[in-house]
Amino acid sequence: MPKGTCKVPVVGEFGRIAVEFLRKGSNPKVYEGAARKLEVSSTTIQEAVEGLTYLLAESSKLMISEVDFQDSVLVLGFPEELNKVLLQLYLDNRKEIRRILSELEPNLPHYHNLEWRLDVQLASRSLRHQIKPTITMKLHLEENNKLKTSILQTDPATLIHIIQELEQALAEMKTNHCRRIVRNIK
Repeated sequence: MPKGTCKVPVVGEFGRIAVEFLRKGSNPKVYEGAARKLEVSSTTIQEAVEGLTYLLAESSKLMISEVDFQDSVLVLGFPEELNKVLLQLYLDNRKEIRRILSELEPNLPHYHNLEWRLDVQLASRSLRHQIKPTITMKLHLEENNKLKTSILQTDPATLIHIIQELEQALAEMKTNHCRRIVRNIK
């Protein structure tokens, strides 16, 4: 928000506009009206509302606590009175914002079940002492209350490599550095 327009009633109005922005999308007429009242450009108003929308949406998505929200807003360098208004705006609207965001969220397929089988070929006509293991997996995904099935086939070495990479990624997410980055991104 522009430093000259950081007044408490203005921020409350921007909060109302930000929630409307989430519900119905951008409305240039609202920005132009607010710009005339505050004697700034409509682009400045739009950027301020979009910034506030982002702050409220990300905070609501993560359901961060009051203390975490205050810490996040403190970095912006606003006066204490304005930080309190932003906190109240967040507390008053976080449940509604979460509801709006859940309606906008794409319905992606998610895990339902996994069946697997280990097949081993012990020999063939040309190679009598060959051992060739294969793992076949039947992955059931649920999307819009419908099951979708995918058949996957791999050898044990590739499966072990995939497991190691996933475990390494999970371990990396537990480091302090990654936690700090994720907390700041969200």
